[in-house]
Amino acid sequence: MKHIIILGDGMADWPVESLGNKTLLQYAQTPCMDMLAKMGRTGMLKTVQDGFHPGSEVANSSILGYDQCKVYEGRGPLEAASIGVELSSDDMAIRCNIISLEGDHIKNHSCGRLETEEGDILIKYLQEKLANDPDIVEKYGHIVHFYTGVQYRHLLVINGGSKNLLCTPPHDVPLKPWRPLLVQPDVEAEKVAGHTTRLSATETAELLNLLIVKSQKLLSEHPLNAQRMAEGKDPANSIWPWAGGYRPHMIPLTTTFPQIKKGAVITAVDLIRGIGTLAGLRVIEVEGATGLYDTNYEGKAQAAIEALKTDDFVYLHIEASDEAGHDGDLELKIQTIEDLDRRAIKPIYEAVKDWGKTGTPTADMEPVAIAVLPDHPTPVAYRTHTNEPVPFLIYASGIDPDGVEVFDEKSCREGVYGHLEKDGFIKALMAVN
Repeated sequence: MKHIIILGDGMADWPVESLGNKTLLQYAQTPCMDMLAKMGRTGMLKTVQDGFHPGSEVANSSILGYDQCKVYEGRGPLEAASIGVELSSDDMAIRCNIISLEGDHIKNHSCGRLETEEGDILIKYLQEKLANDPDIVEKYGHIVHFYTGVQYRHLLVINGGSKNLLCTPPHDVPLKPWRPLLVQPDVEAEKVAGHTTRLSATETAELLNLLIVKSQKLLSEHPLNAQRMAEGKDPANSIWPWAGGYRPHMIPLTTTFPQIKKGAVITAVDLIRGIGTLAGLRVIEVEGATGLYDTNYEGKAQAAIEALKTDDFVYLHIEASDEAGHDGDLELKIQTIEDLDRRAIKPIYEAVKDWGKTGTPTADMEPVAIAVLPDHPTPVAYRTHTNEPVPFLIYASGIDPDGVEVFDEKSCREGVYGHLEKDGFIKALMAVN
């Protein structure tokens, strides 16, 4: 039995009054998800372990069965793995958004929409200017390294930096004043861990805040931002570092699960590429995969189908619903859920439904178990992640259905799997054979 997880990032939500107090999954037209739930088995999954922020890095690695207490190192090191940046034992890697400020407030966490080519220009400019800034070099040395990621998501590596920091994810604070949200040292965490890095937590926080302030002047003067503003776009006028950590140690899935001899991850998001890479999965690039509502659903679905012909396991991640939730766009988020159902899940199901069945043209193909779930809710009313459990379904030909008729946050509470956490979901999926 082969296995595929189809992940609709941030797809879960809260009841919405204008939708008759239905959640978006209840309201949206999702005939394929509902069919798979009816033919399969369902439950609820706690993807965010107690004590952890409900970030995508926590939720997605938890879905794959990783204990956050053992592997969590923040987003920075995962994104380093995604873009091929080798971290030394002295490096602290931290996510580096390019965000949009309006006056003293954070307008948005993504500059509205920043293309990777634009981000590359700005990150290389910051590397040239800030990594060699006399004020920084004189006090700290040449320890600052910026690396281009994807769209607005980039990487900052501080050689000798401390990870014991209190950082605010920018997508959690749209329209909030930015100065009170600057990086703070986590003195208590440093006391527990001990001061083992070249820079203390206080020194690292001071350096990061200096980089933020200096980036604002540099970026505001860059011709690219003058062009963006002339075109009516949000300026990309500040960096925002958050979620730092050291090189993580994750055991590959091929070691944990003998069912997986070869696996693949398909995503437009560098964070998920990093998780997949550290989990021992090969990364499949899909042309036109944007991470937004206009992503290439059909291309991603076809890539997943082709991967299942050669691999035992595929992790297909689609970001669009999460971004719509962050934007607070109700209609767009409904559209992304329906697009996921119609343009990705349905063609995958149609392609693999007869694999392994006697008397069919694909009788010699190994059958496929399909799982569908979000990683966390991103409610449109709240515009950021929450830590409530999420619904999931698992379908395979011949599985004993549990009586749940549709796929949503309420119905799946009645599923036979009940409420799972930690590695319960991935073990349940791998047990389907």
